[in-house]
Amino acid sequence: MQTMTTEEKTWATWCALHDVPAFYSSPQWRKLRREILKADHFECQLCKTKYHRYRRANTVHHVNHFKVRPDLALEPMYRDPATHTDKRNLLSLCHECHEEVHGYRMAPEKVEPVTAERWD
Repeated sequence: MQTMTTEEKTWATWCALHDVPAFYSSPQWRKLRREILKADHFECQLCKTKYHRYRRANTVHHVNHFKVRPDLALEPMYRDPATHTDKRNLLSLCHECHEEVHGYRMAPEKVEPVTAERWD
């Protein structure tokens, strides 16, 4: 398991507070992002496990959100305090699943017709 250096943690914390785009455009993140996508065969991990379909991943998602846990920003895995097991911190996702995970995309509400029609 990769471990961030003290300097990387300090830098990531500064970025989380002051300049998030600086983190996501950094060589460290770009290299790690590419490694994660490659390890996942560029497949969306949520589509694969939840929907049993294969879609191309184009995003790497922080399970422990970057702004909340910058100390894990460059960590592919983390130790779950509840179960004391190692879990993935970085997941390859397609754009749609990434929006769903963050709550940006909601399922469309079912709209009832204005009048109830029946065809017999």
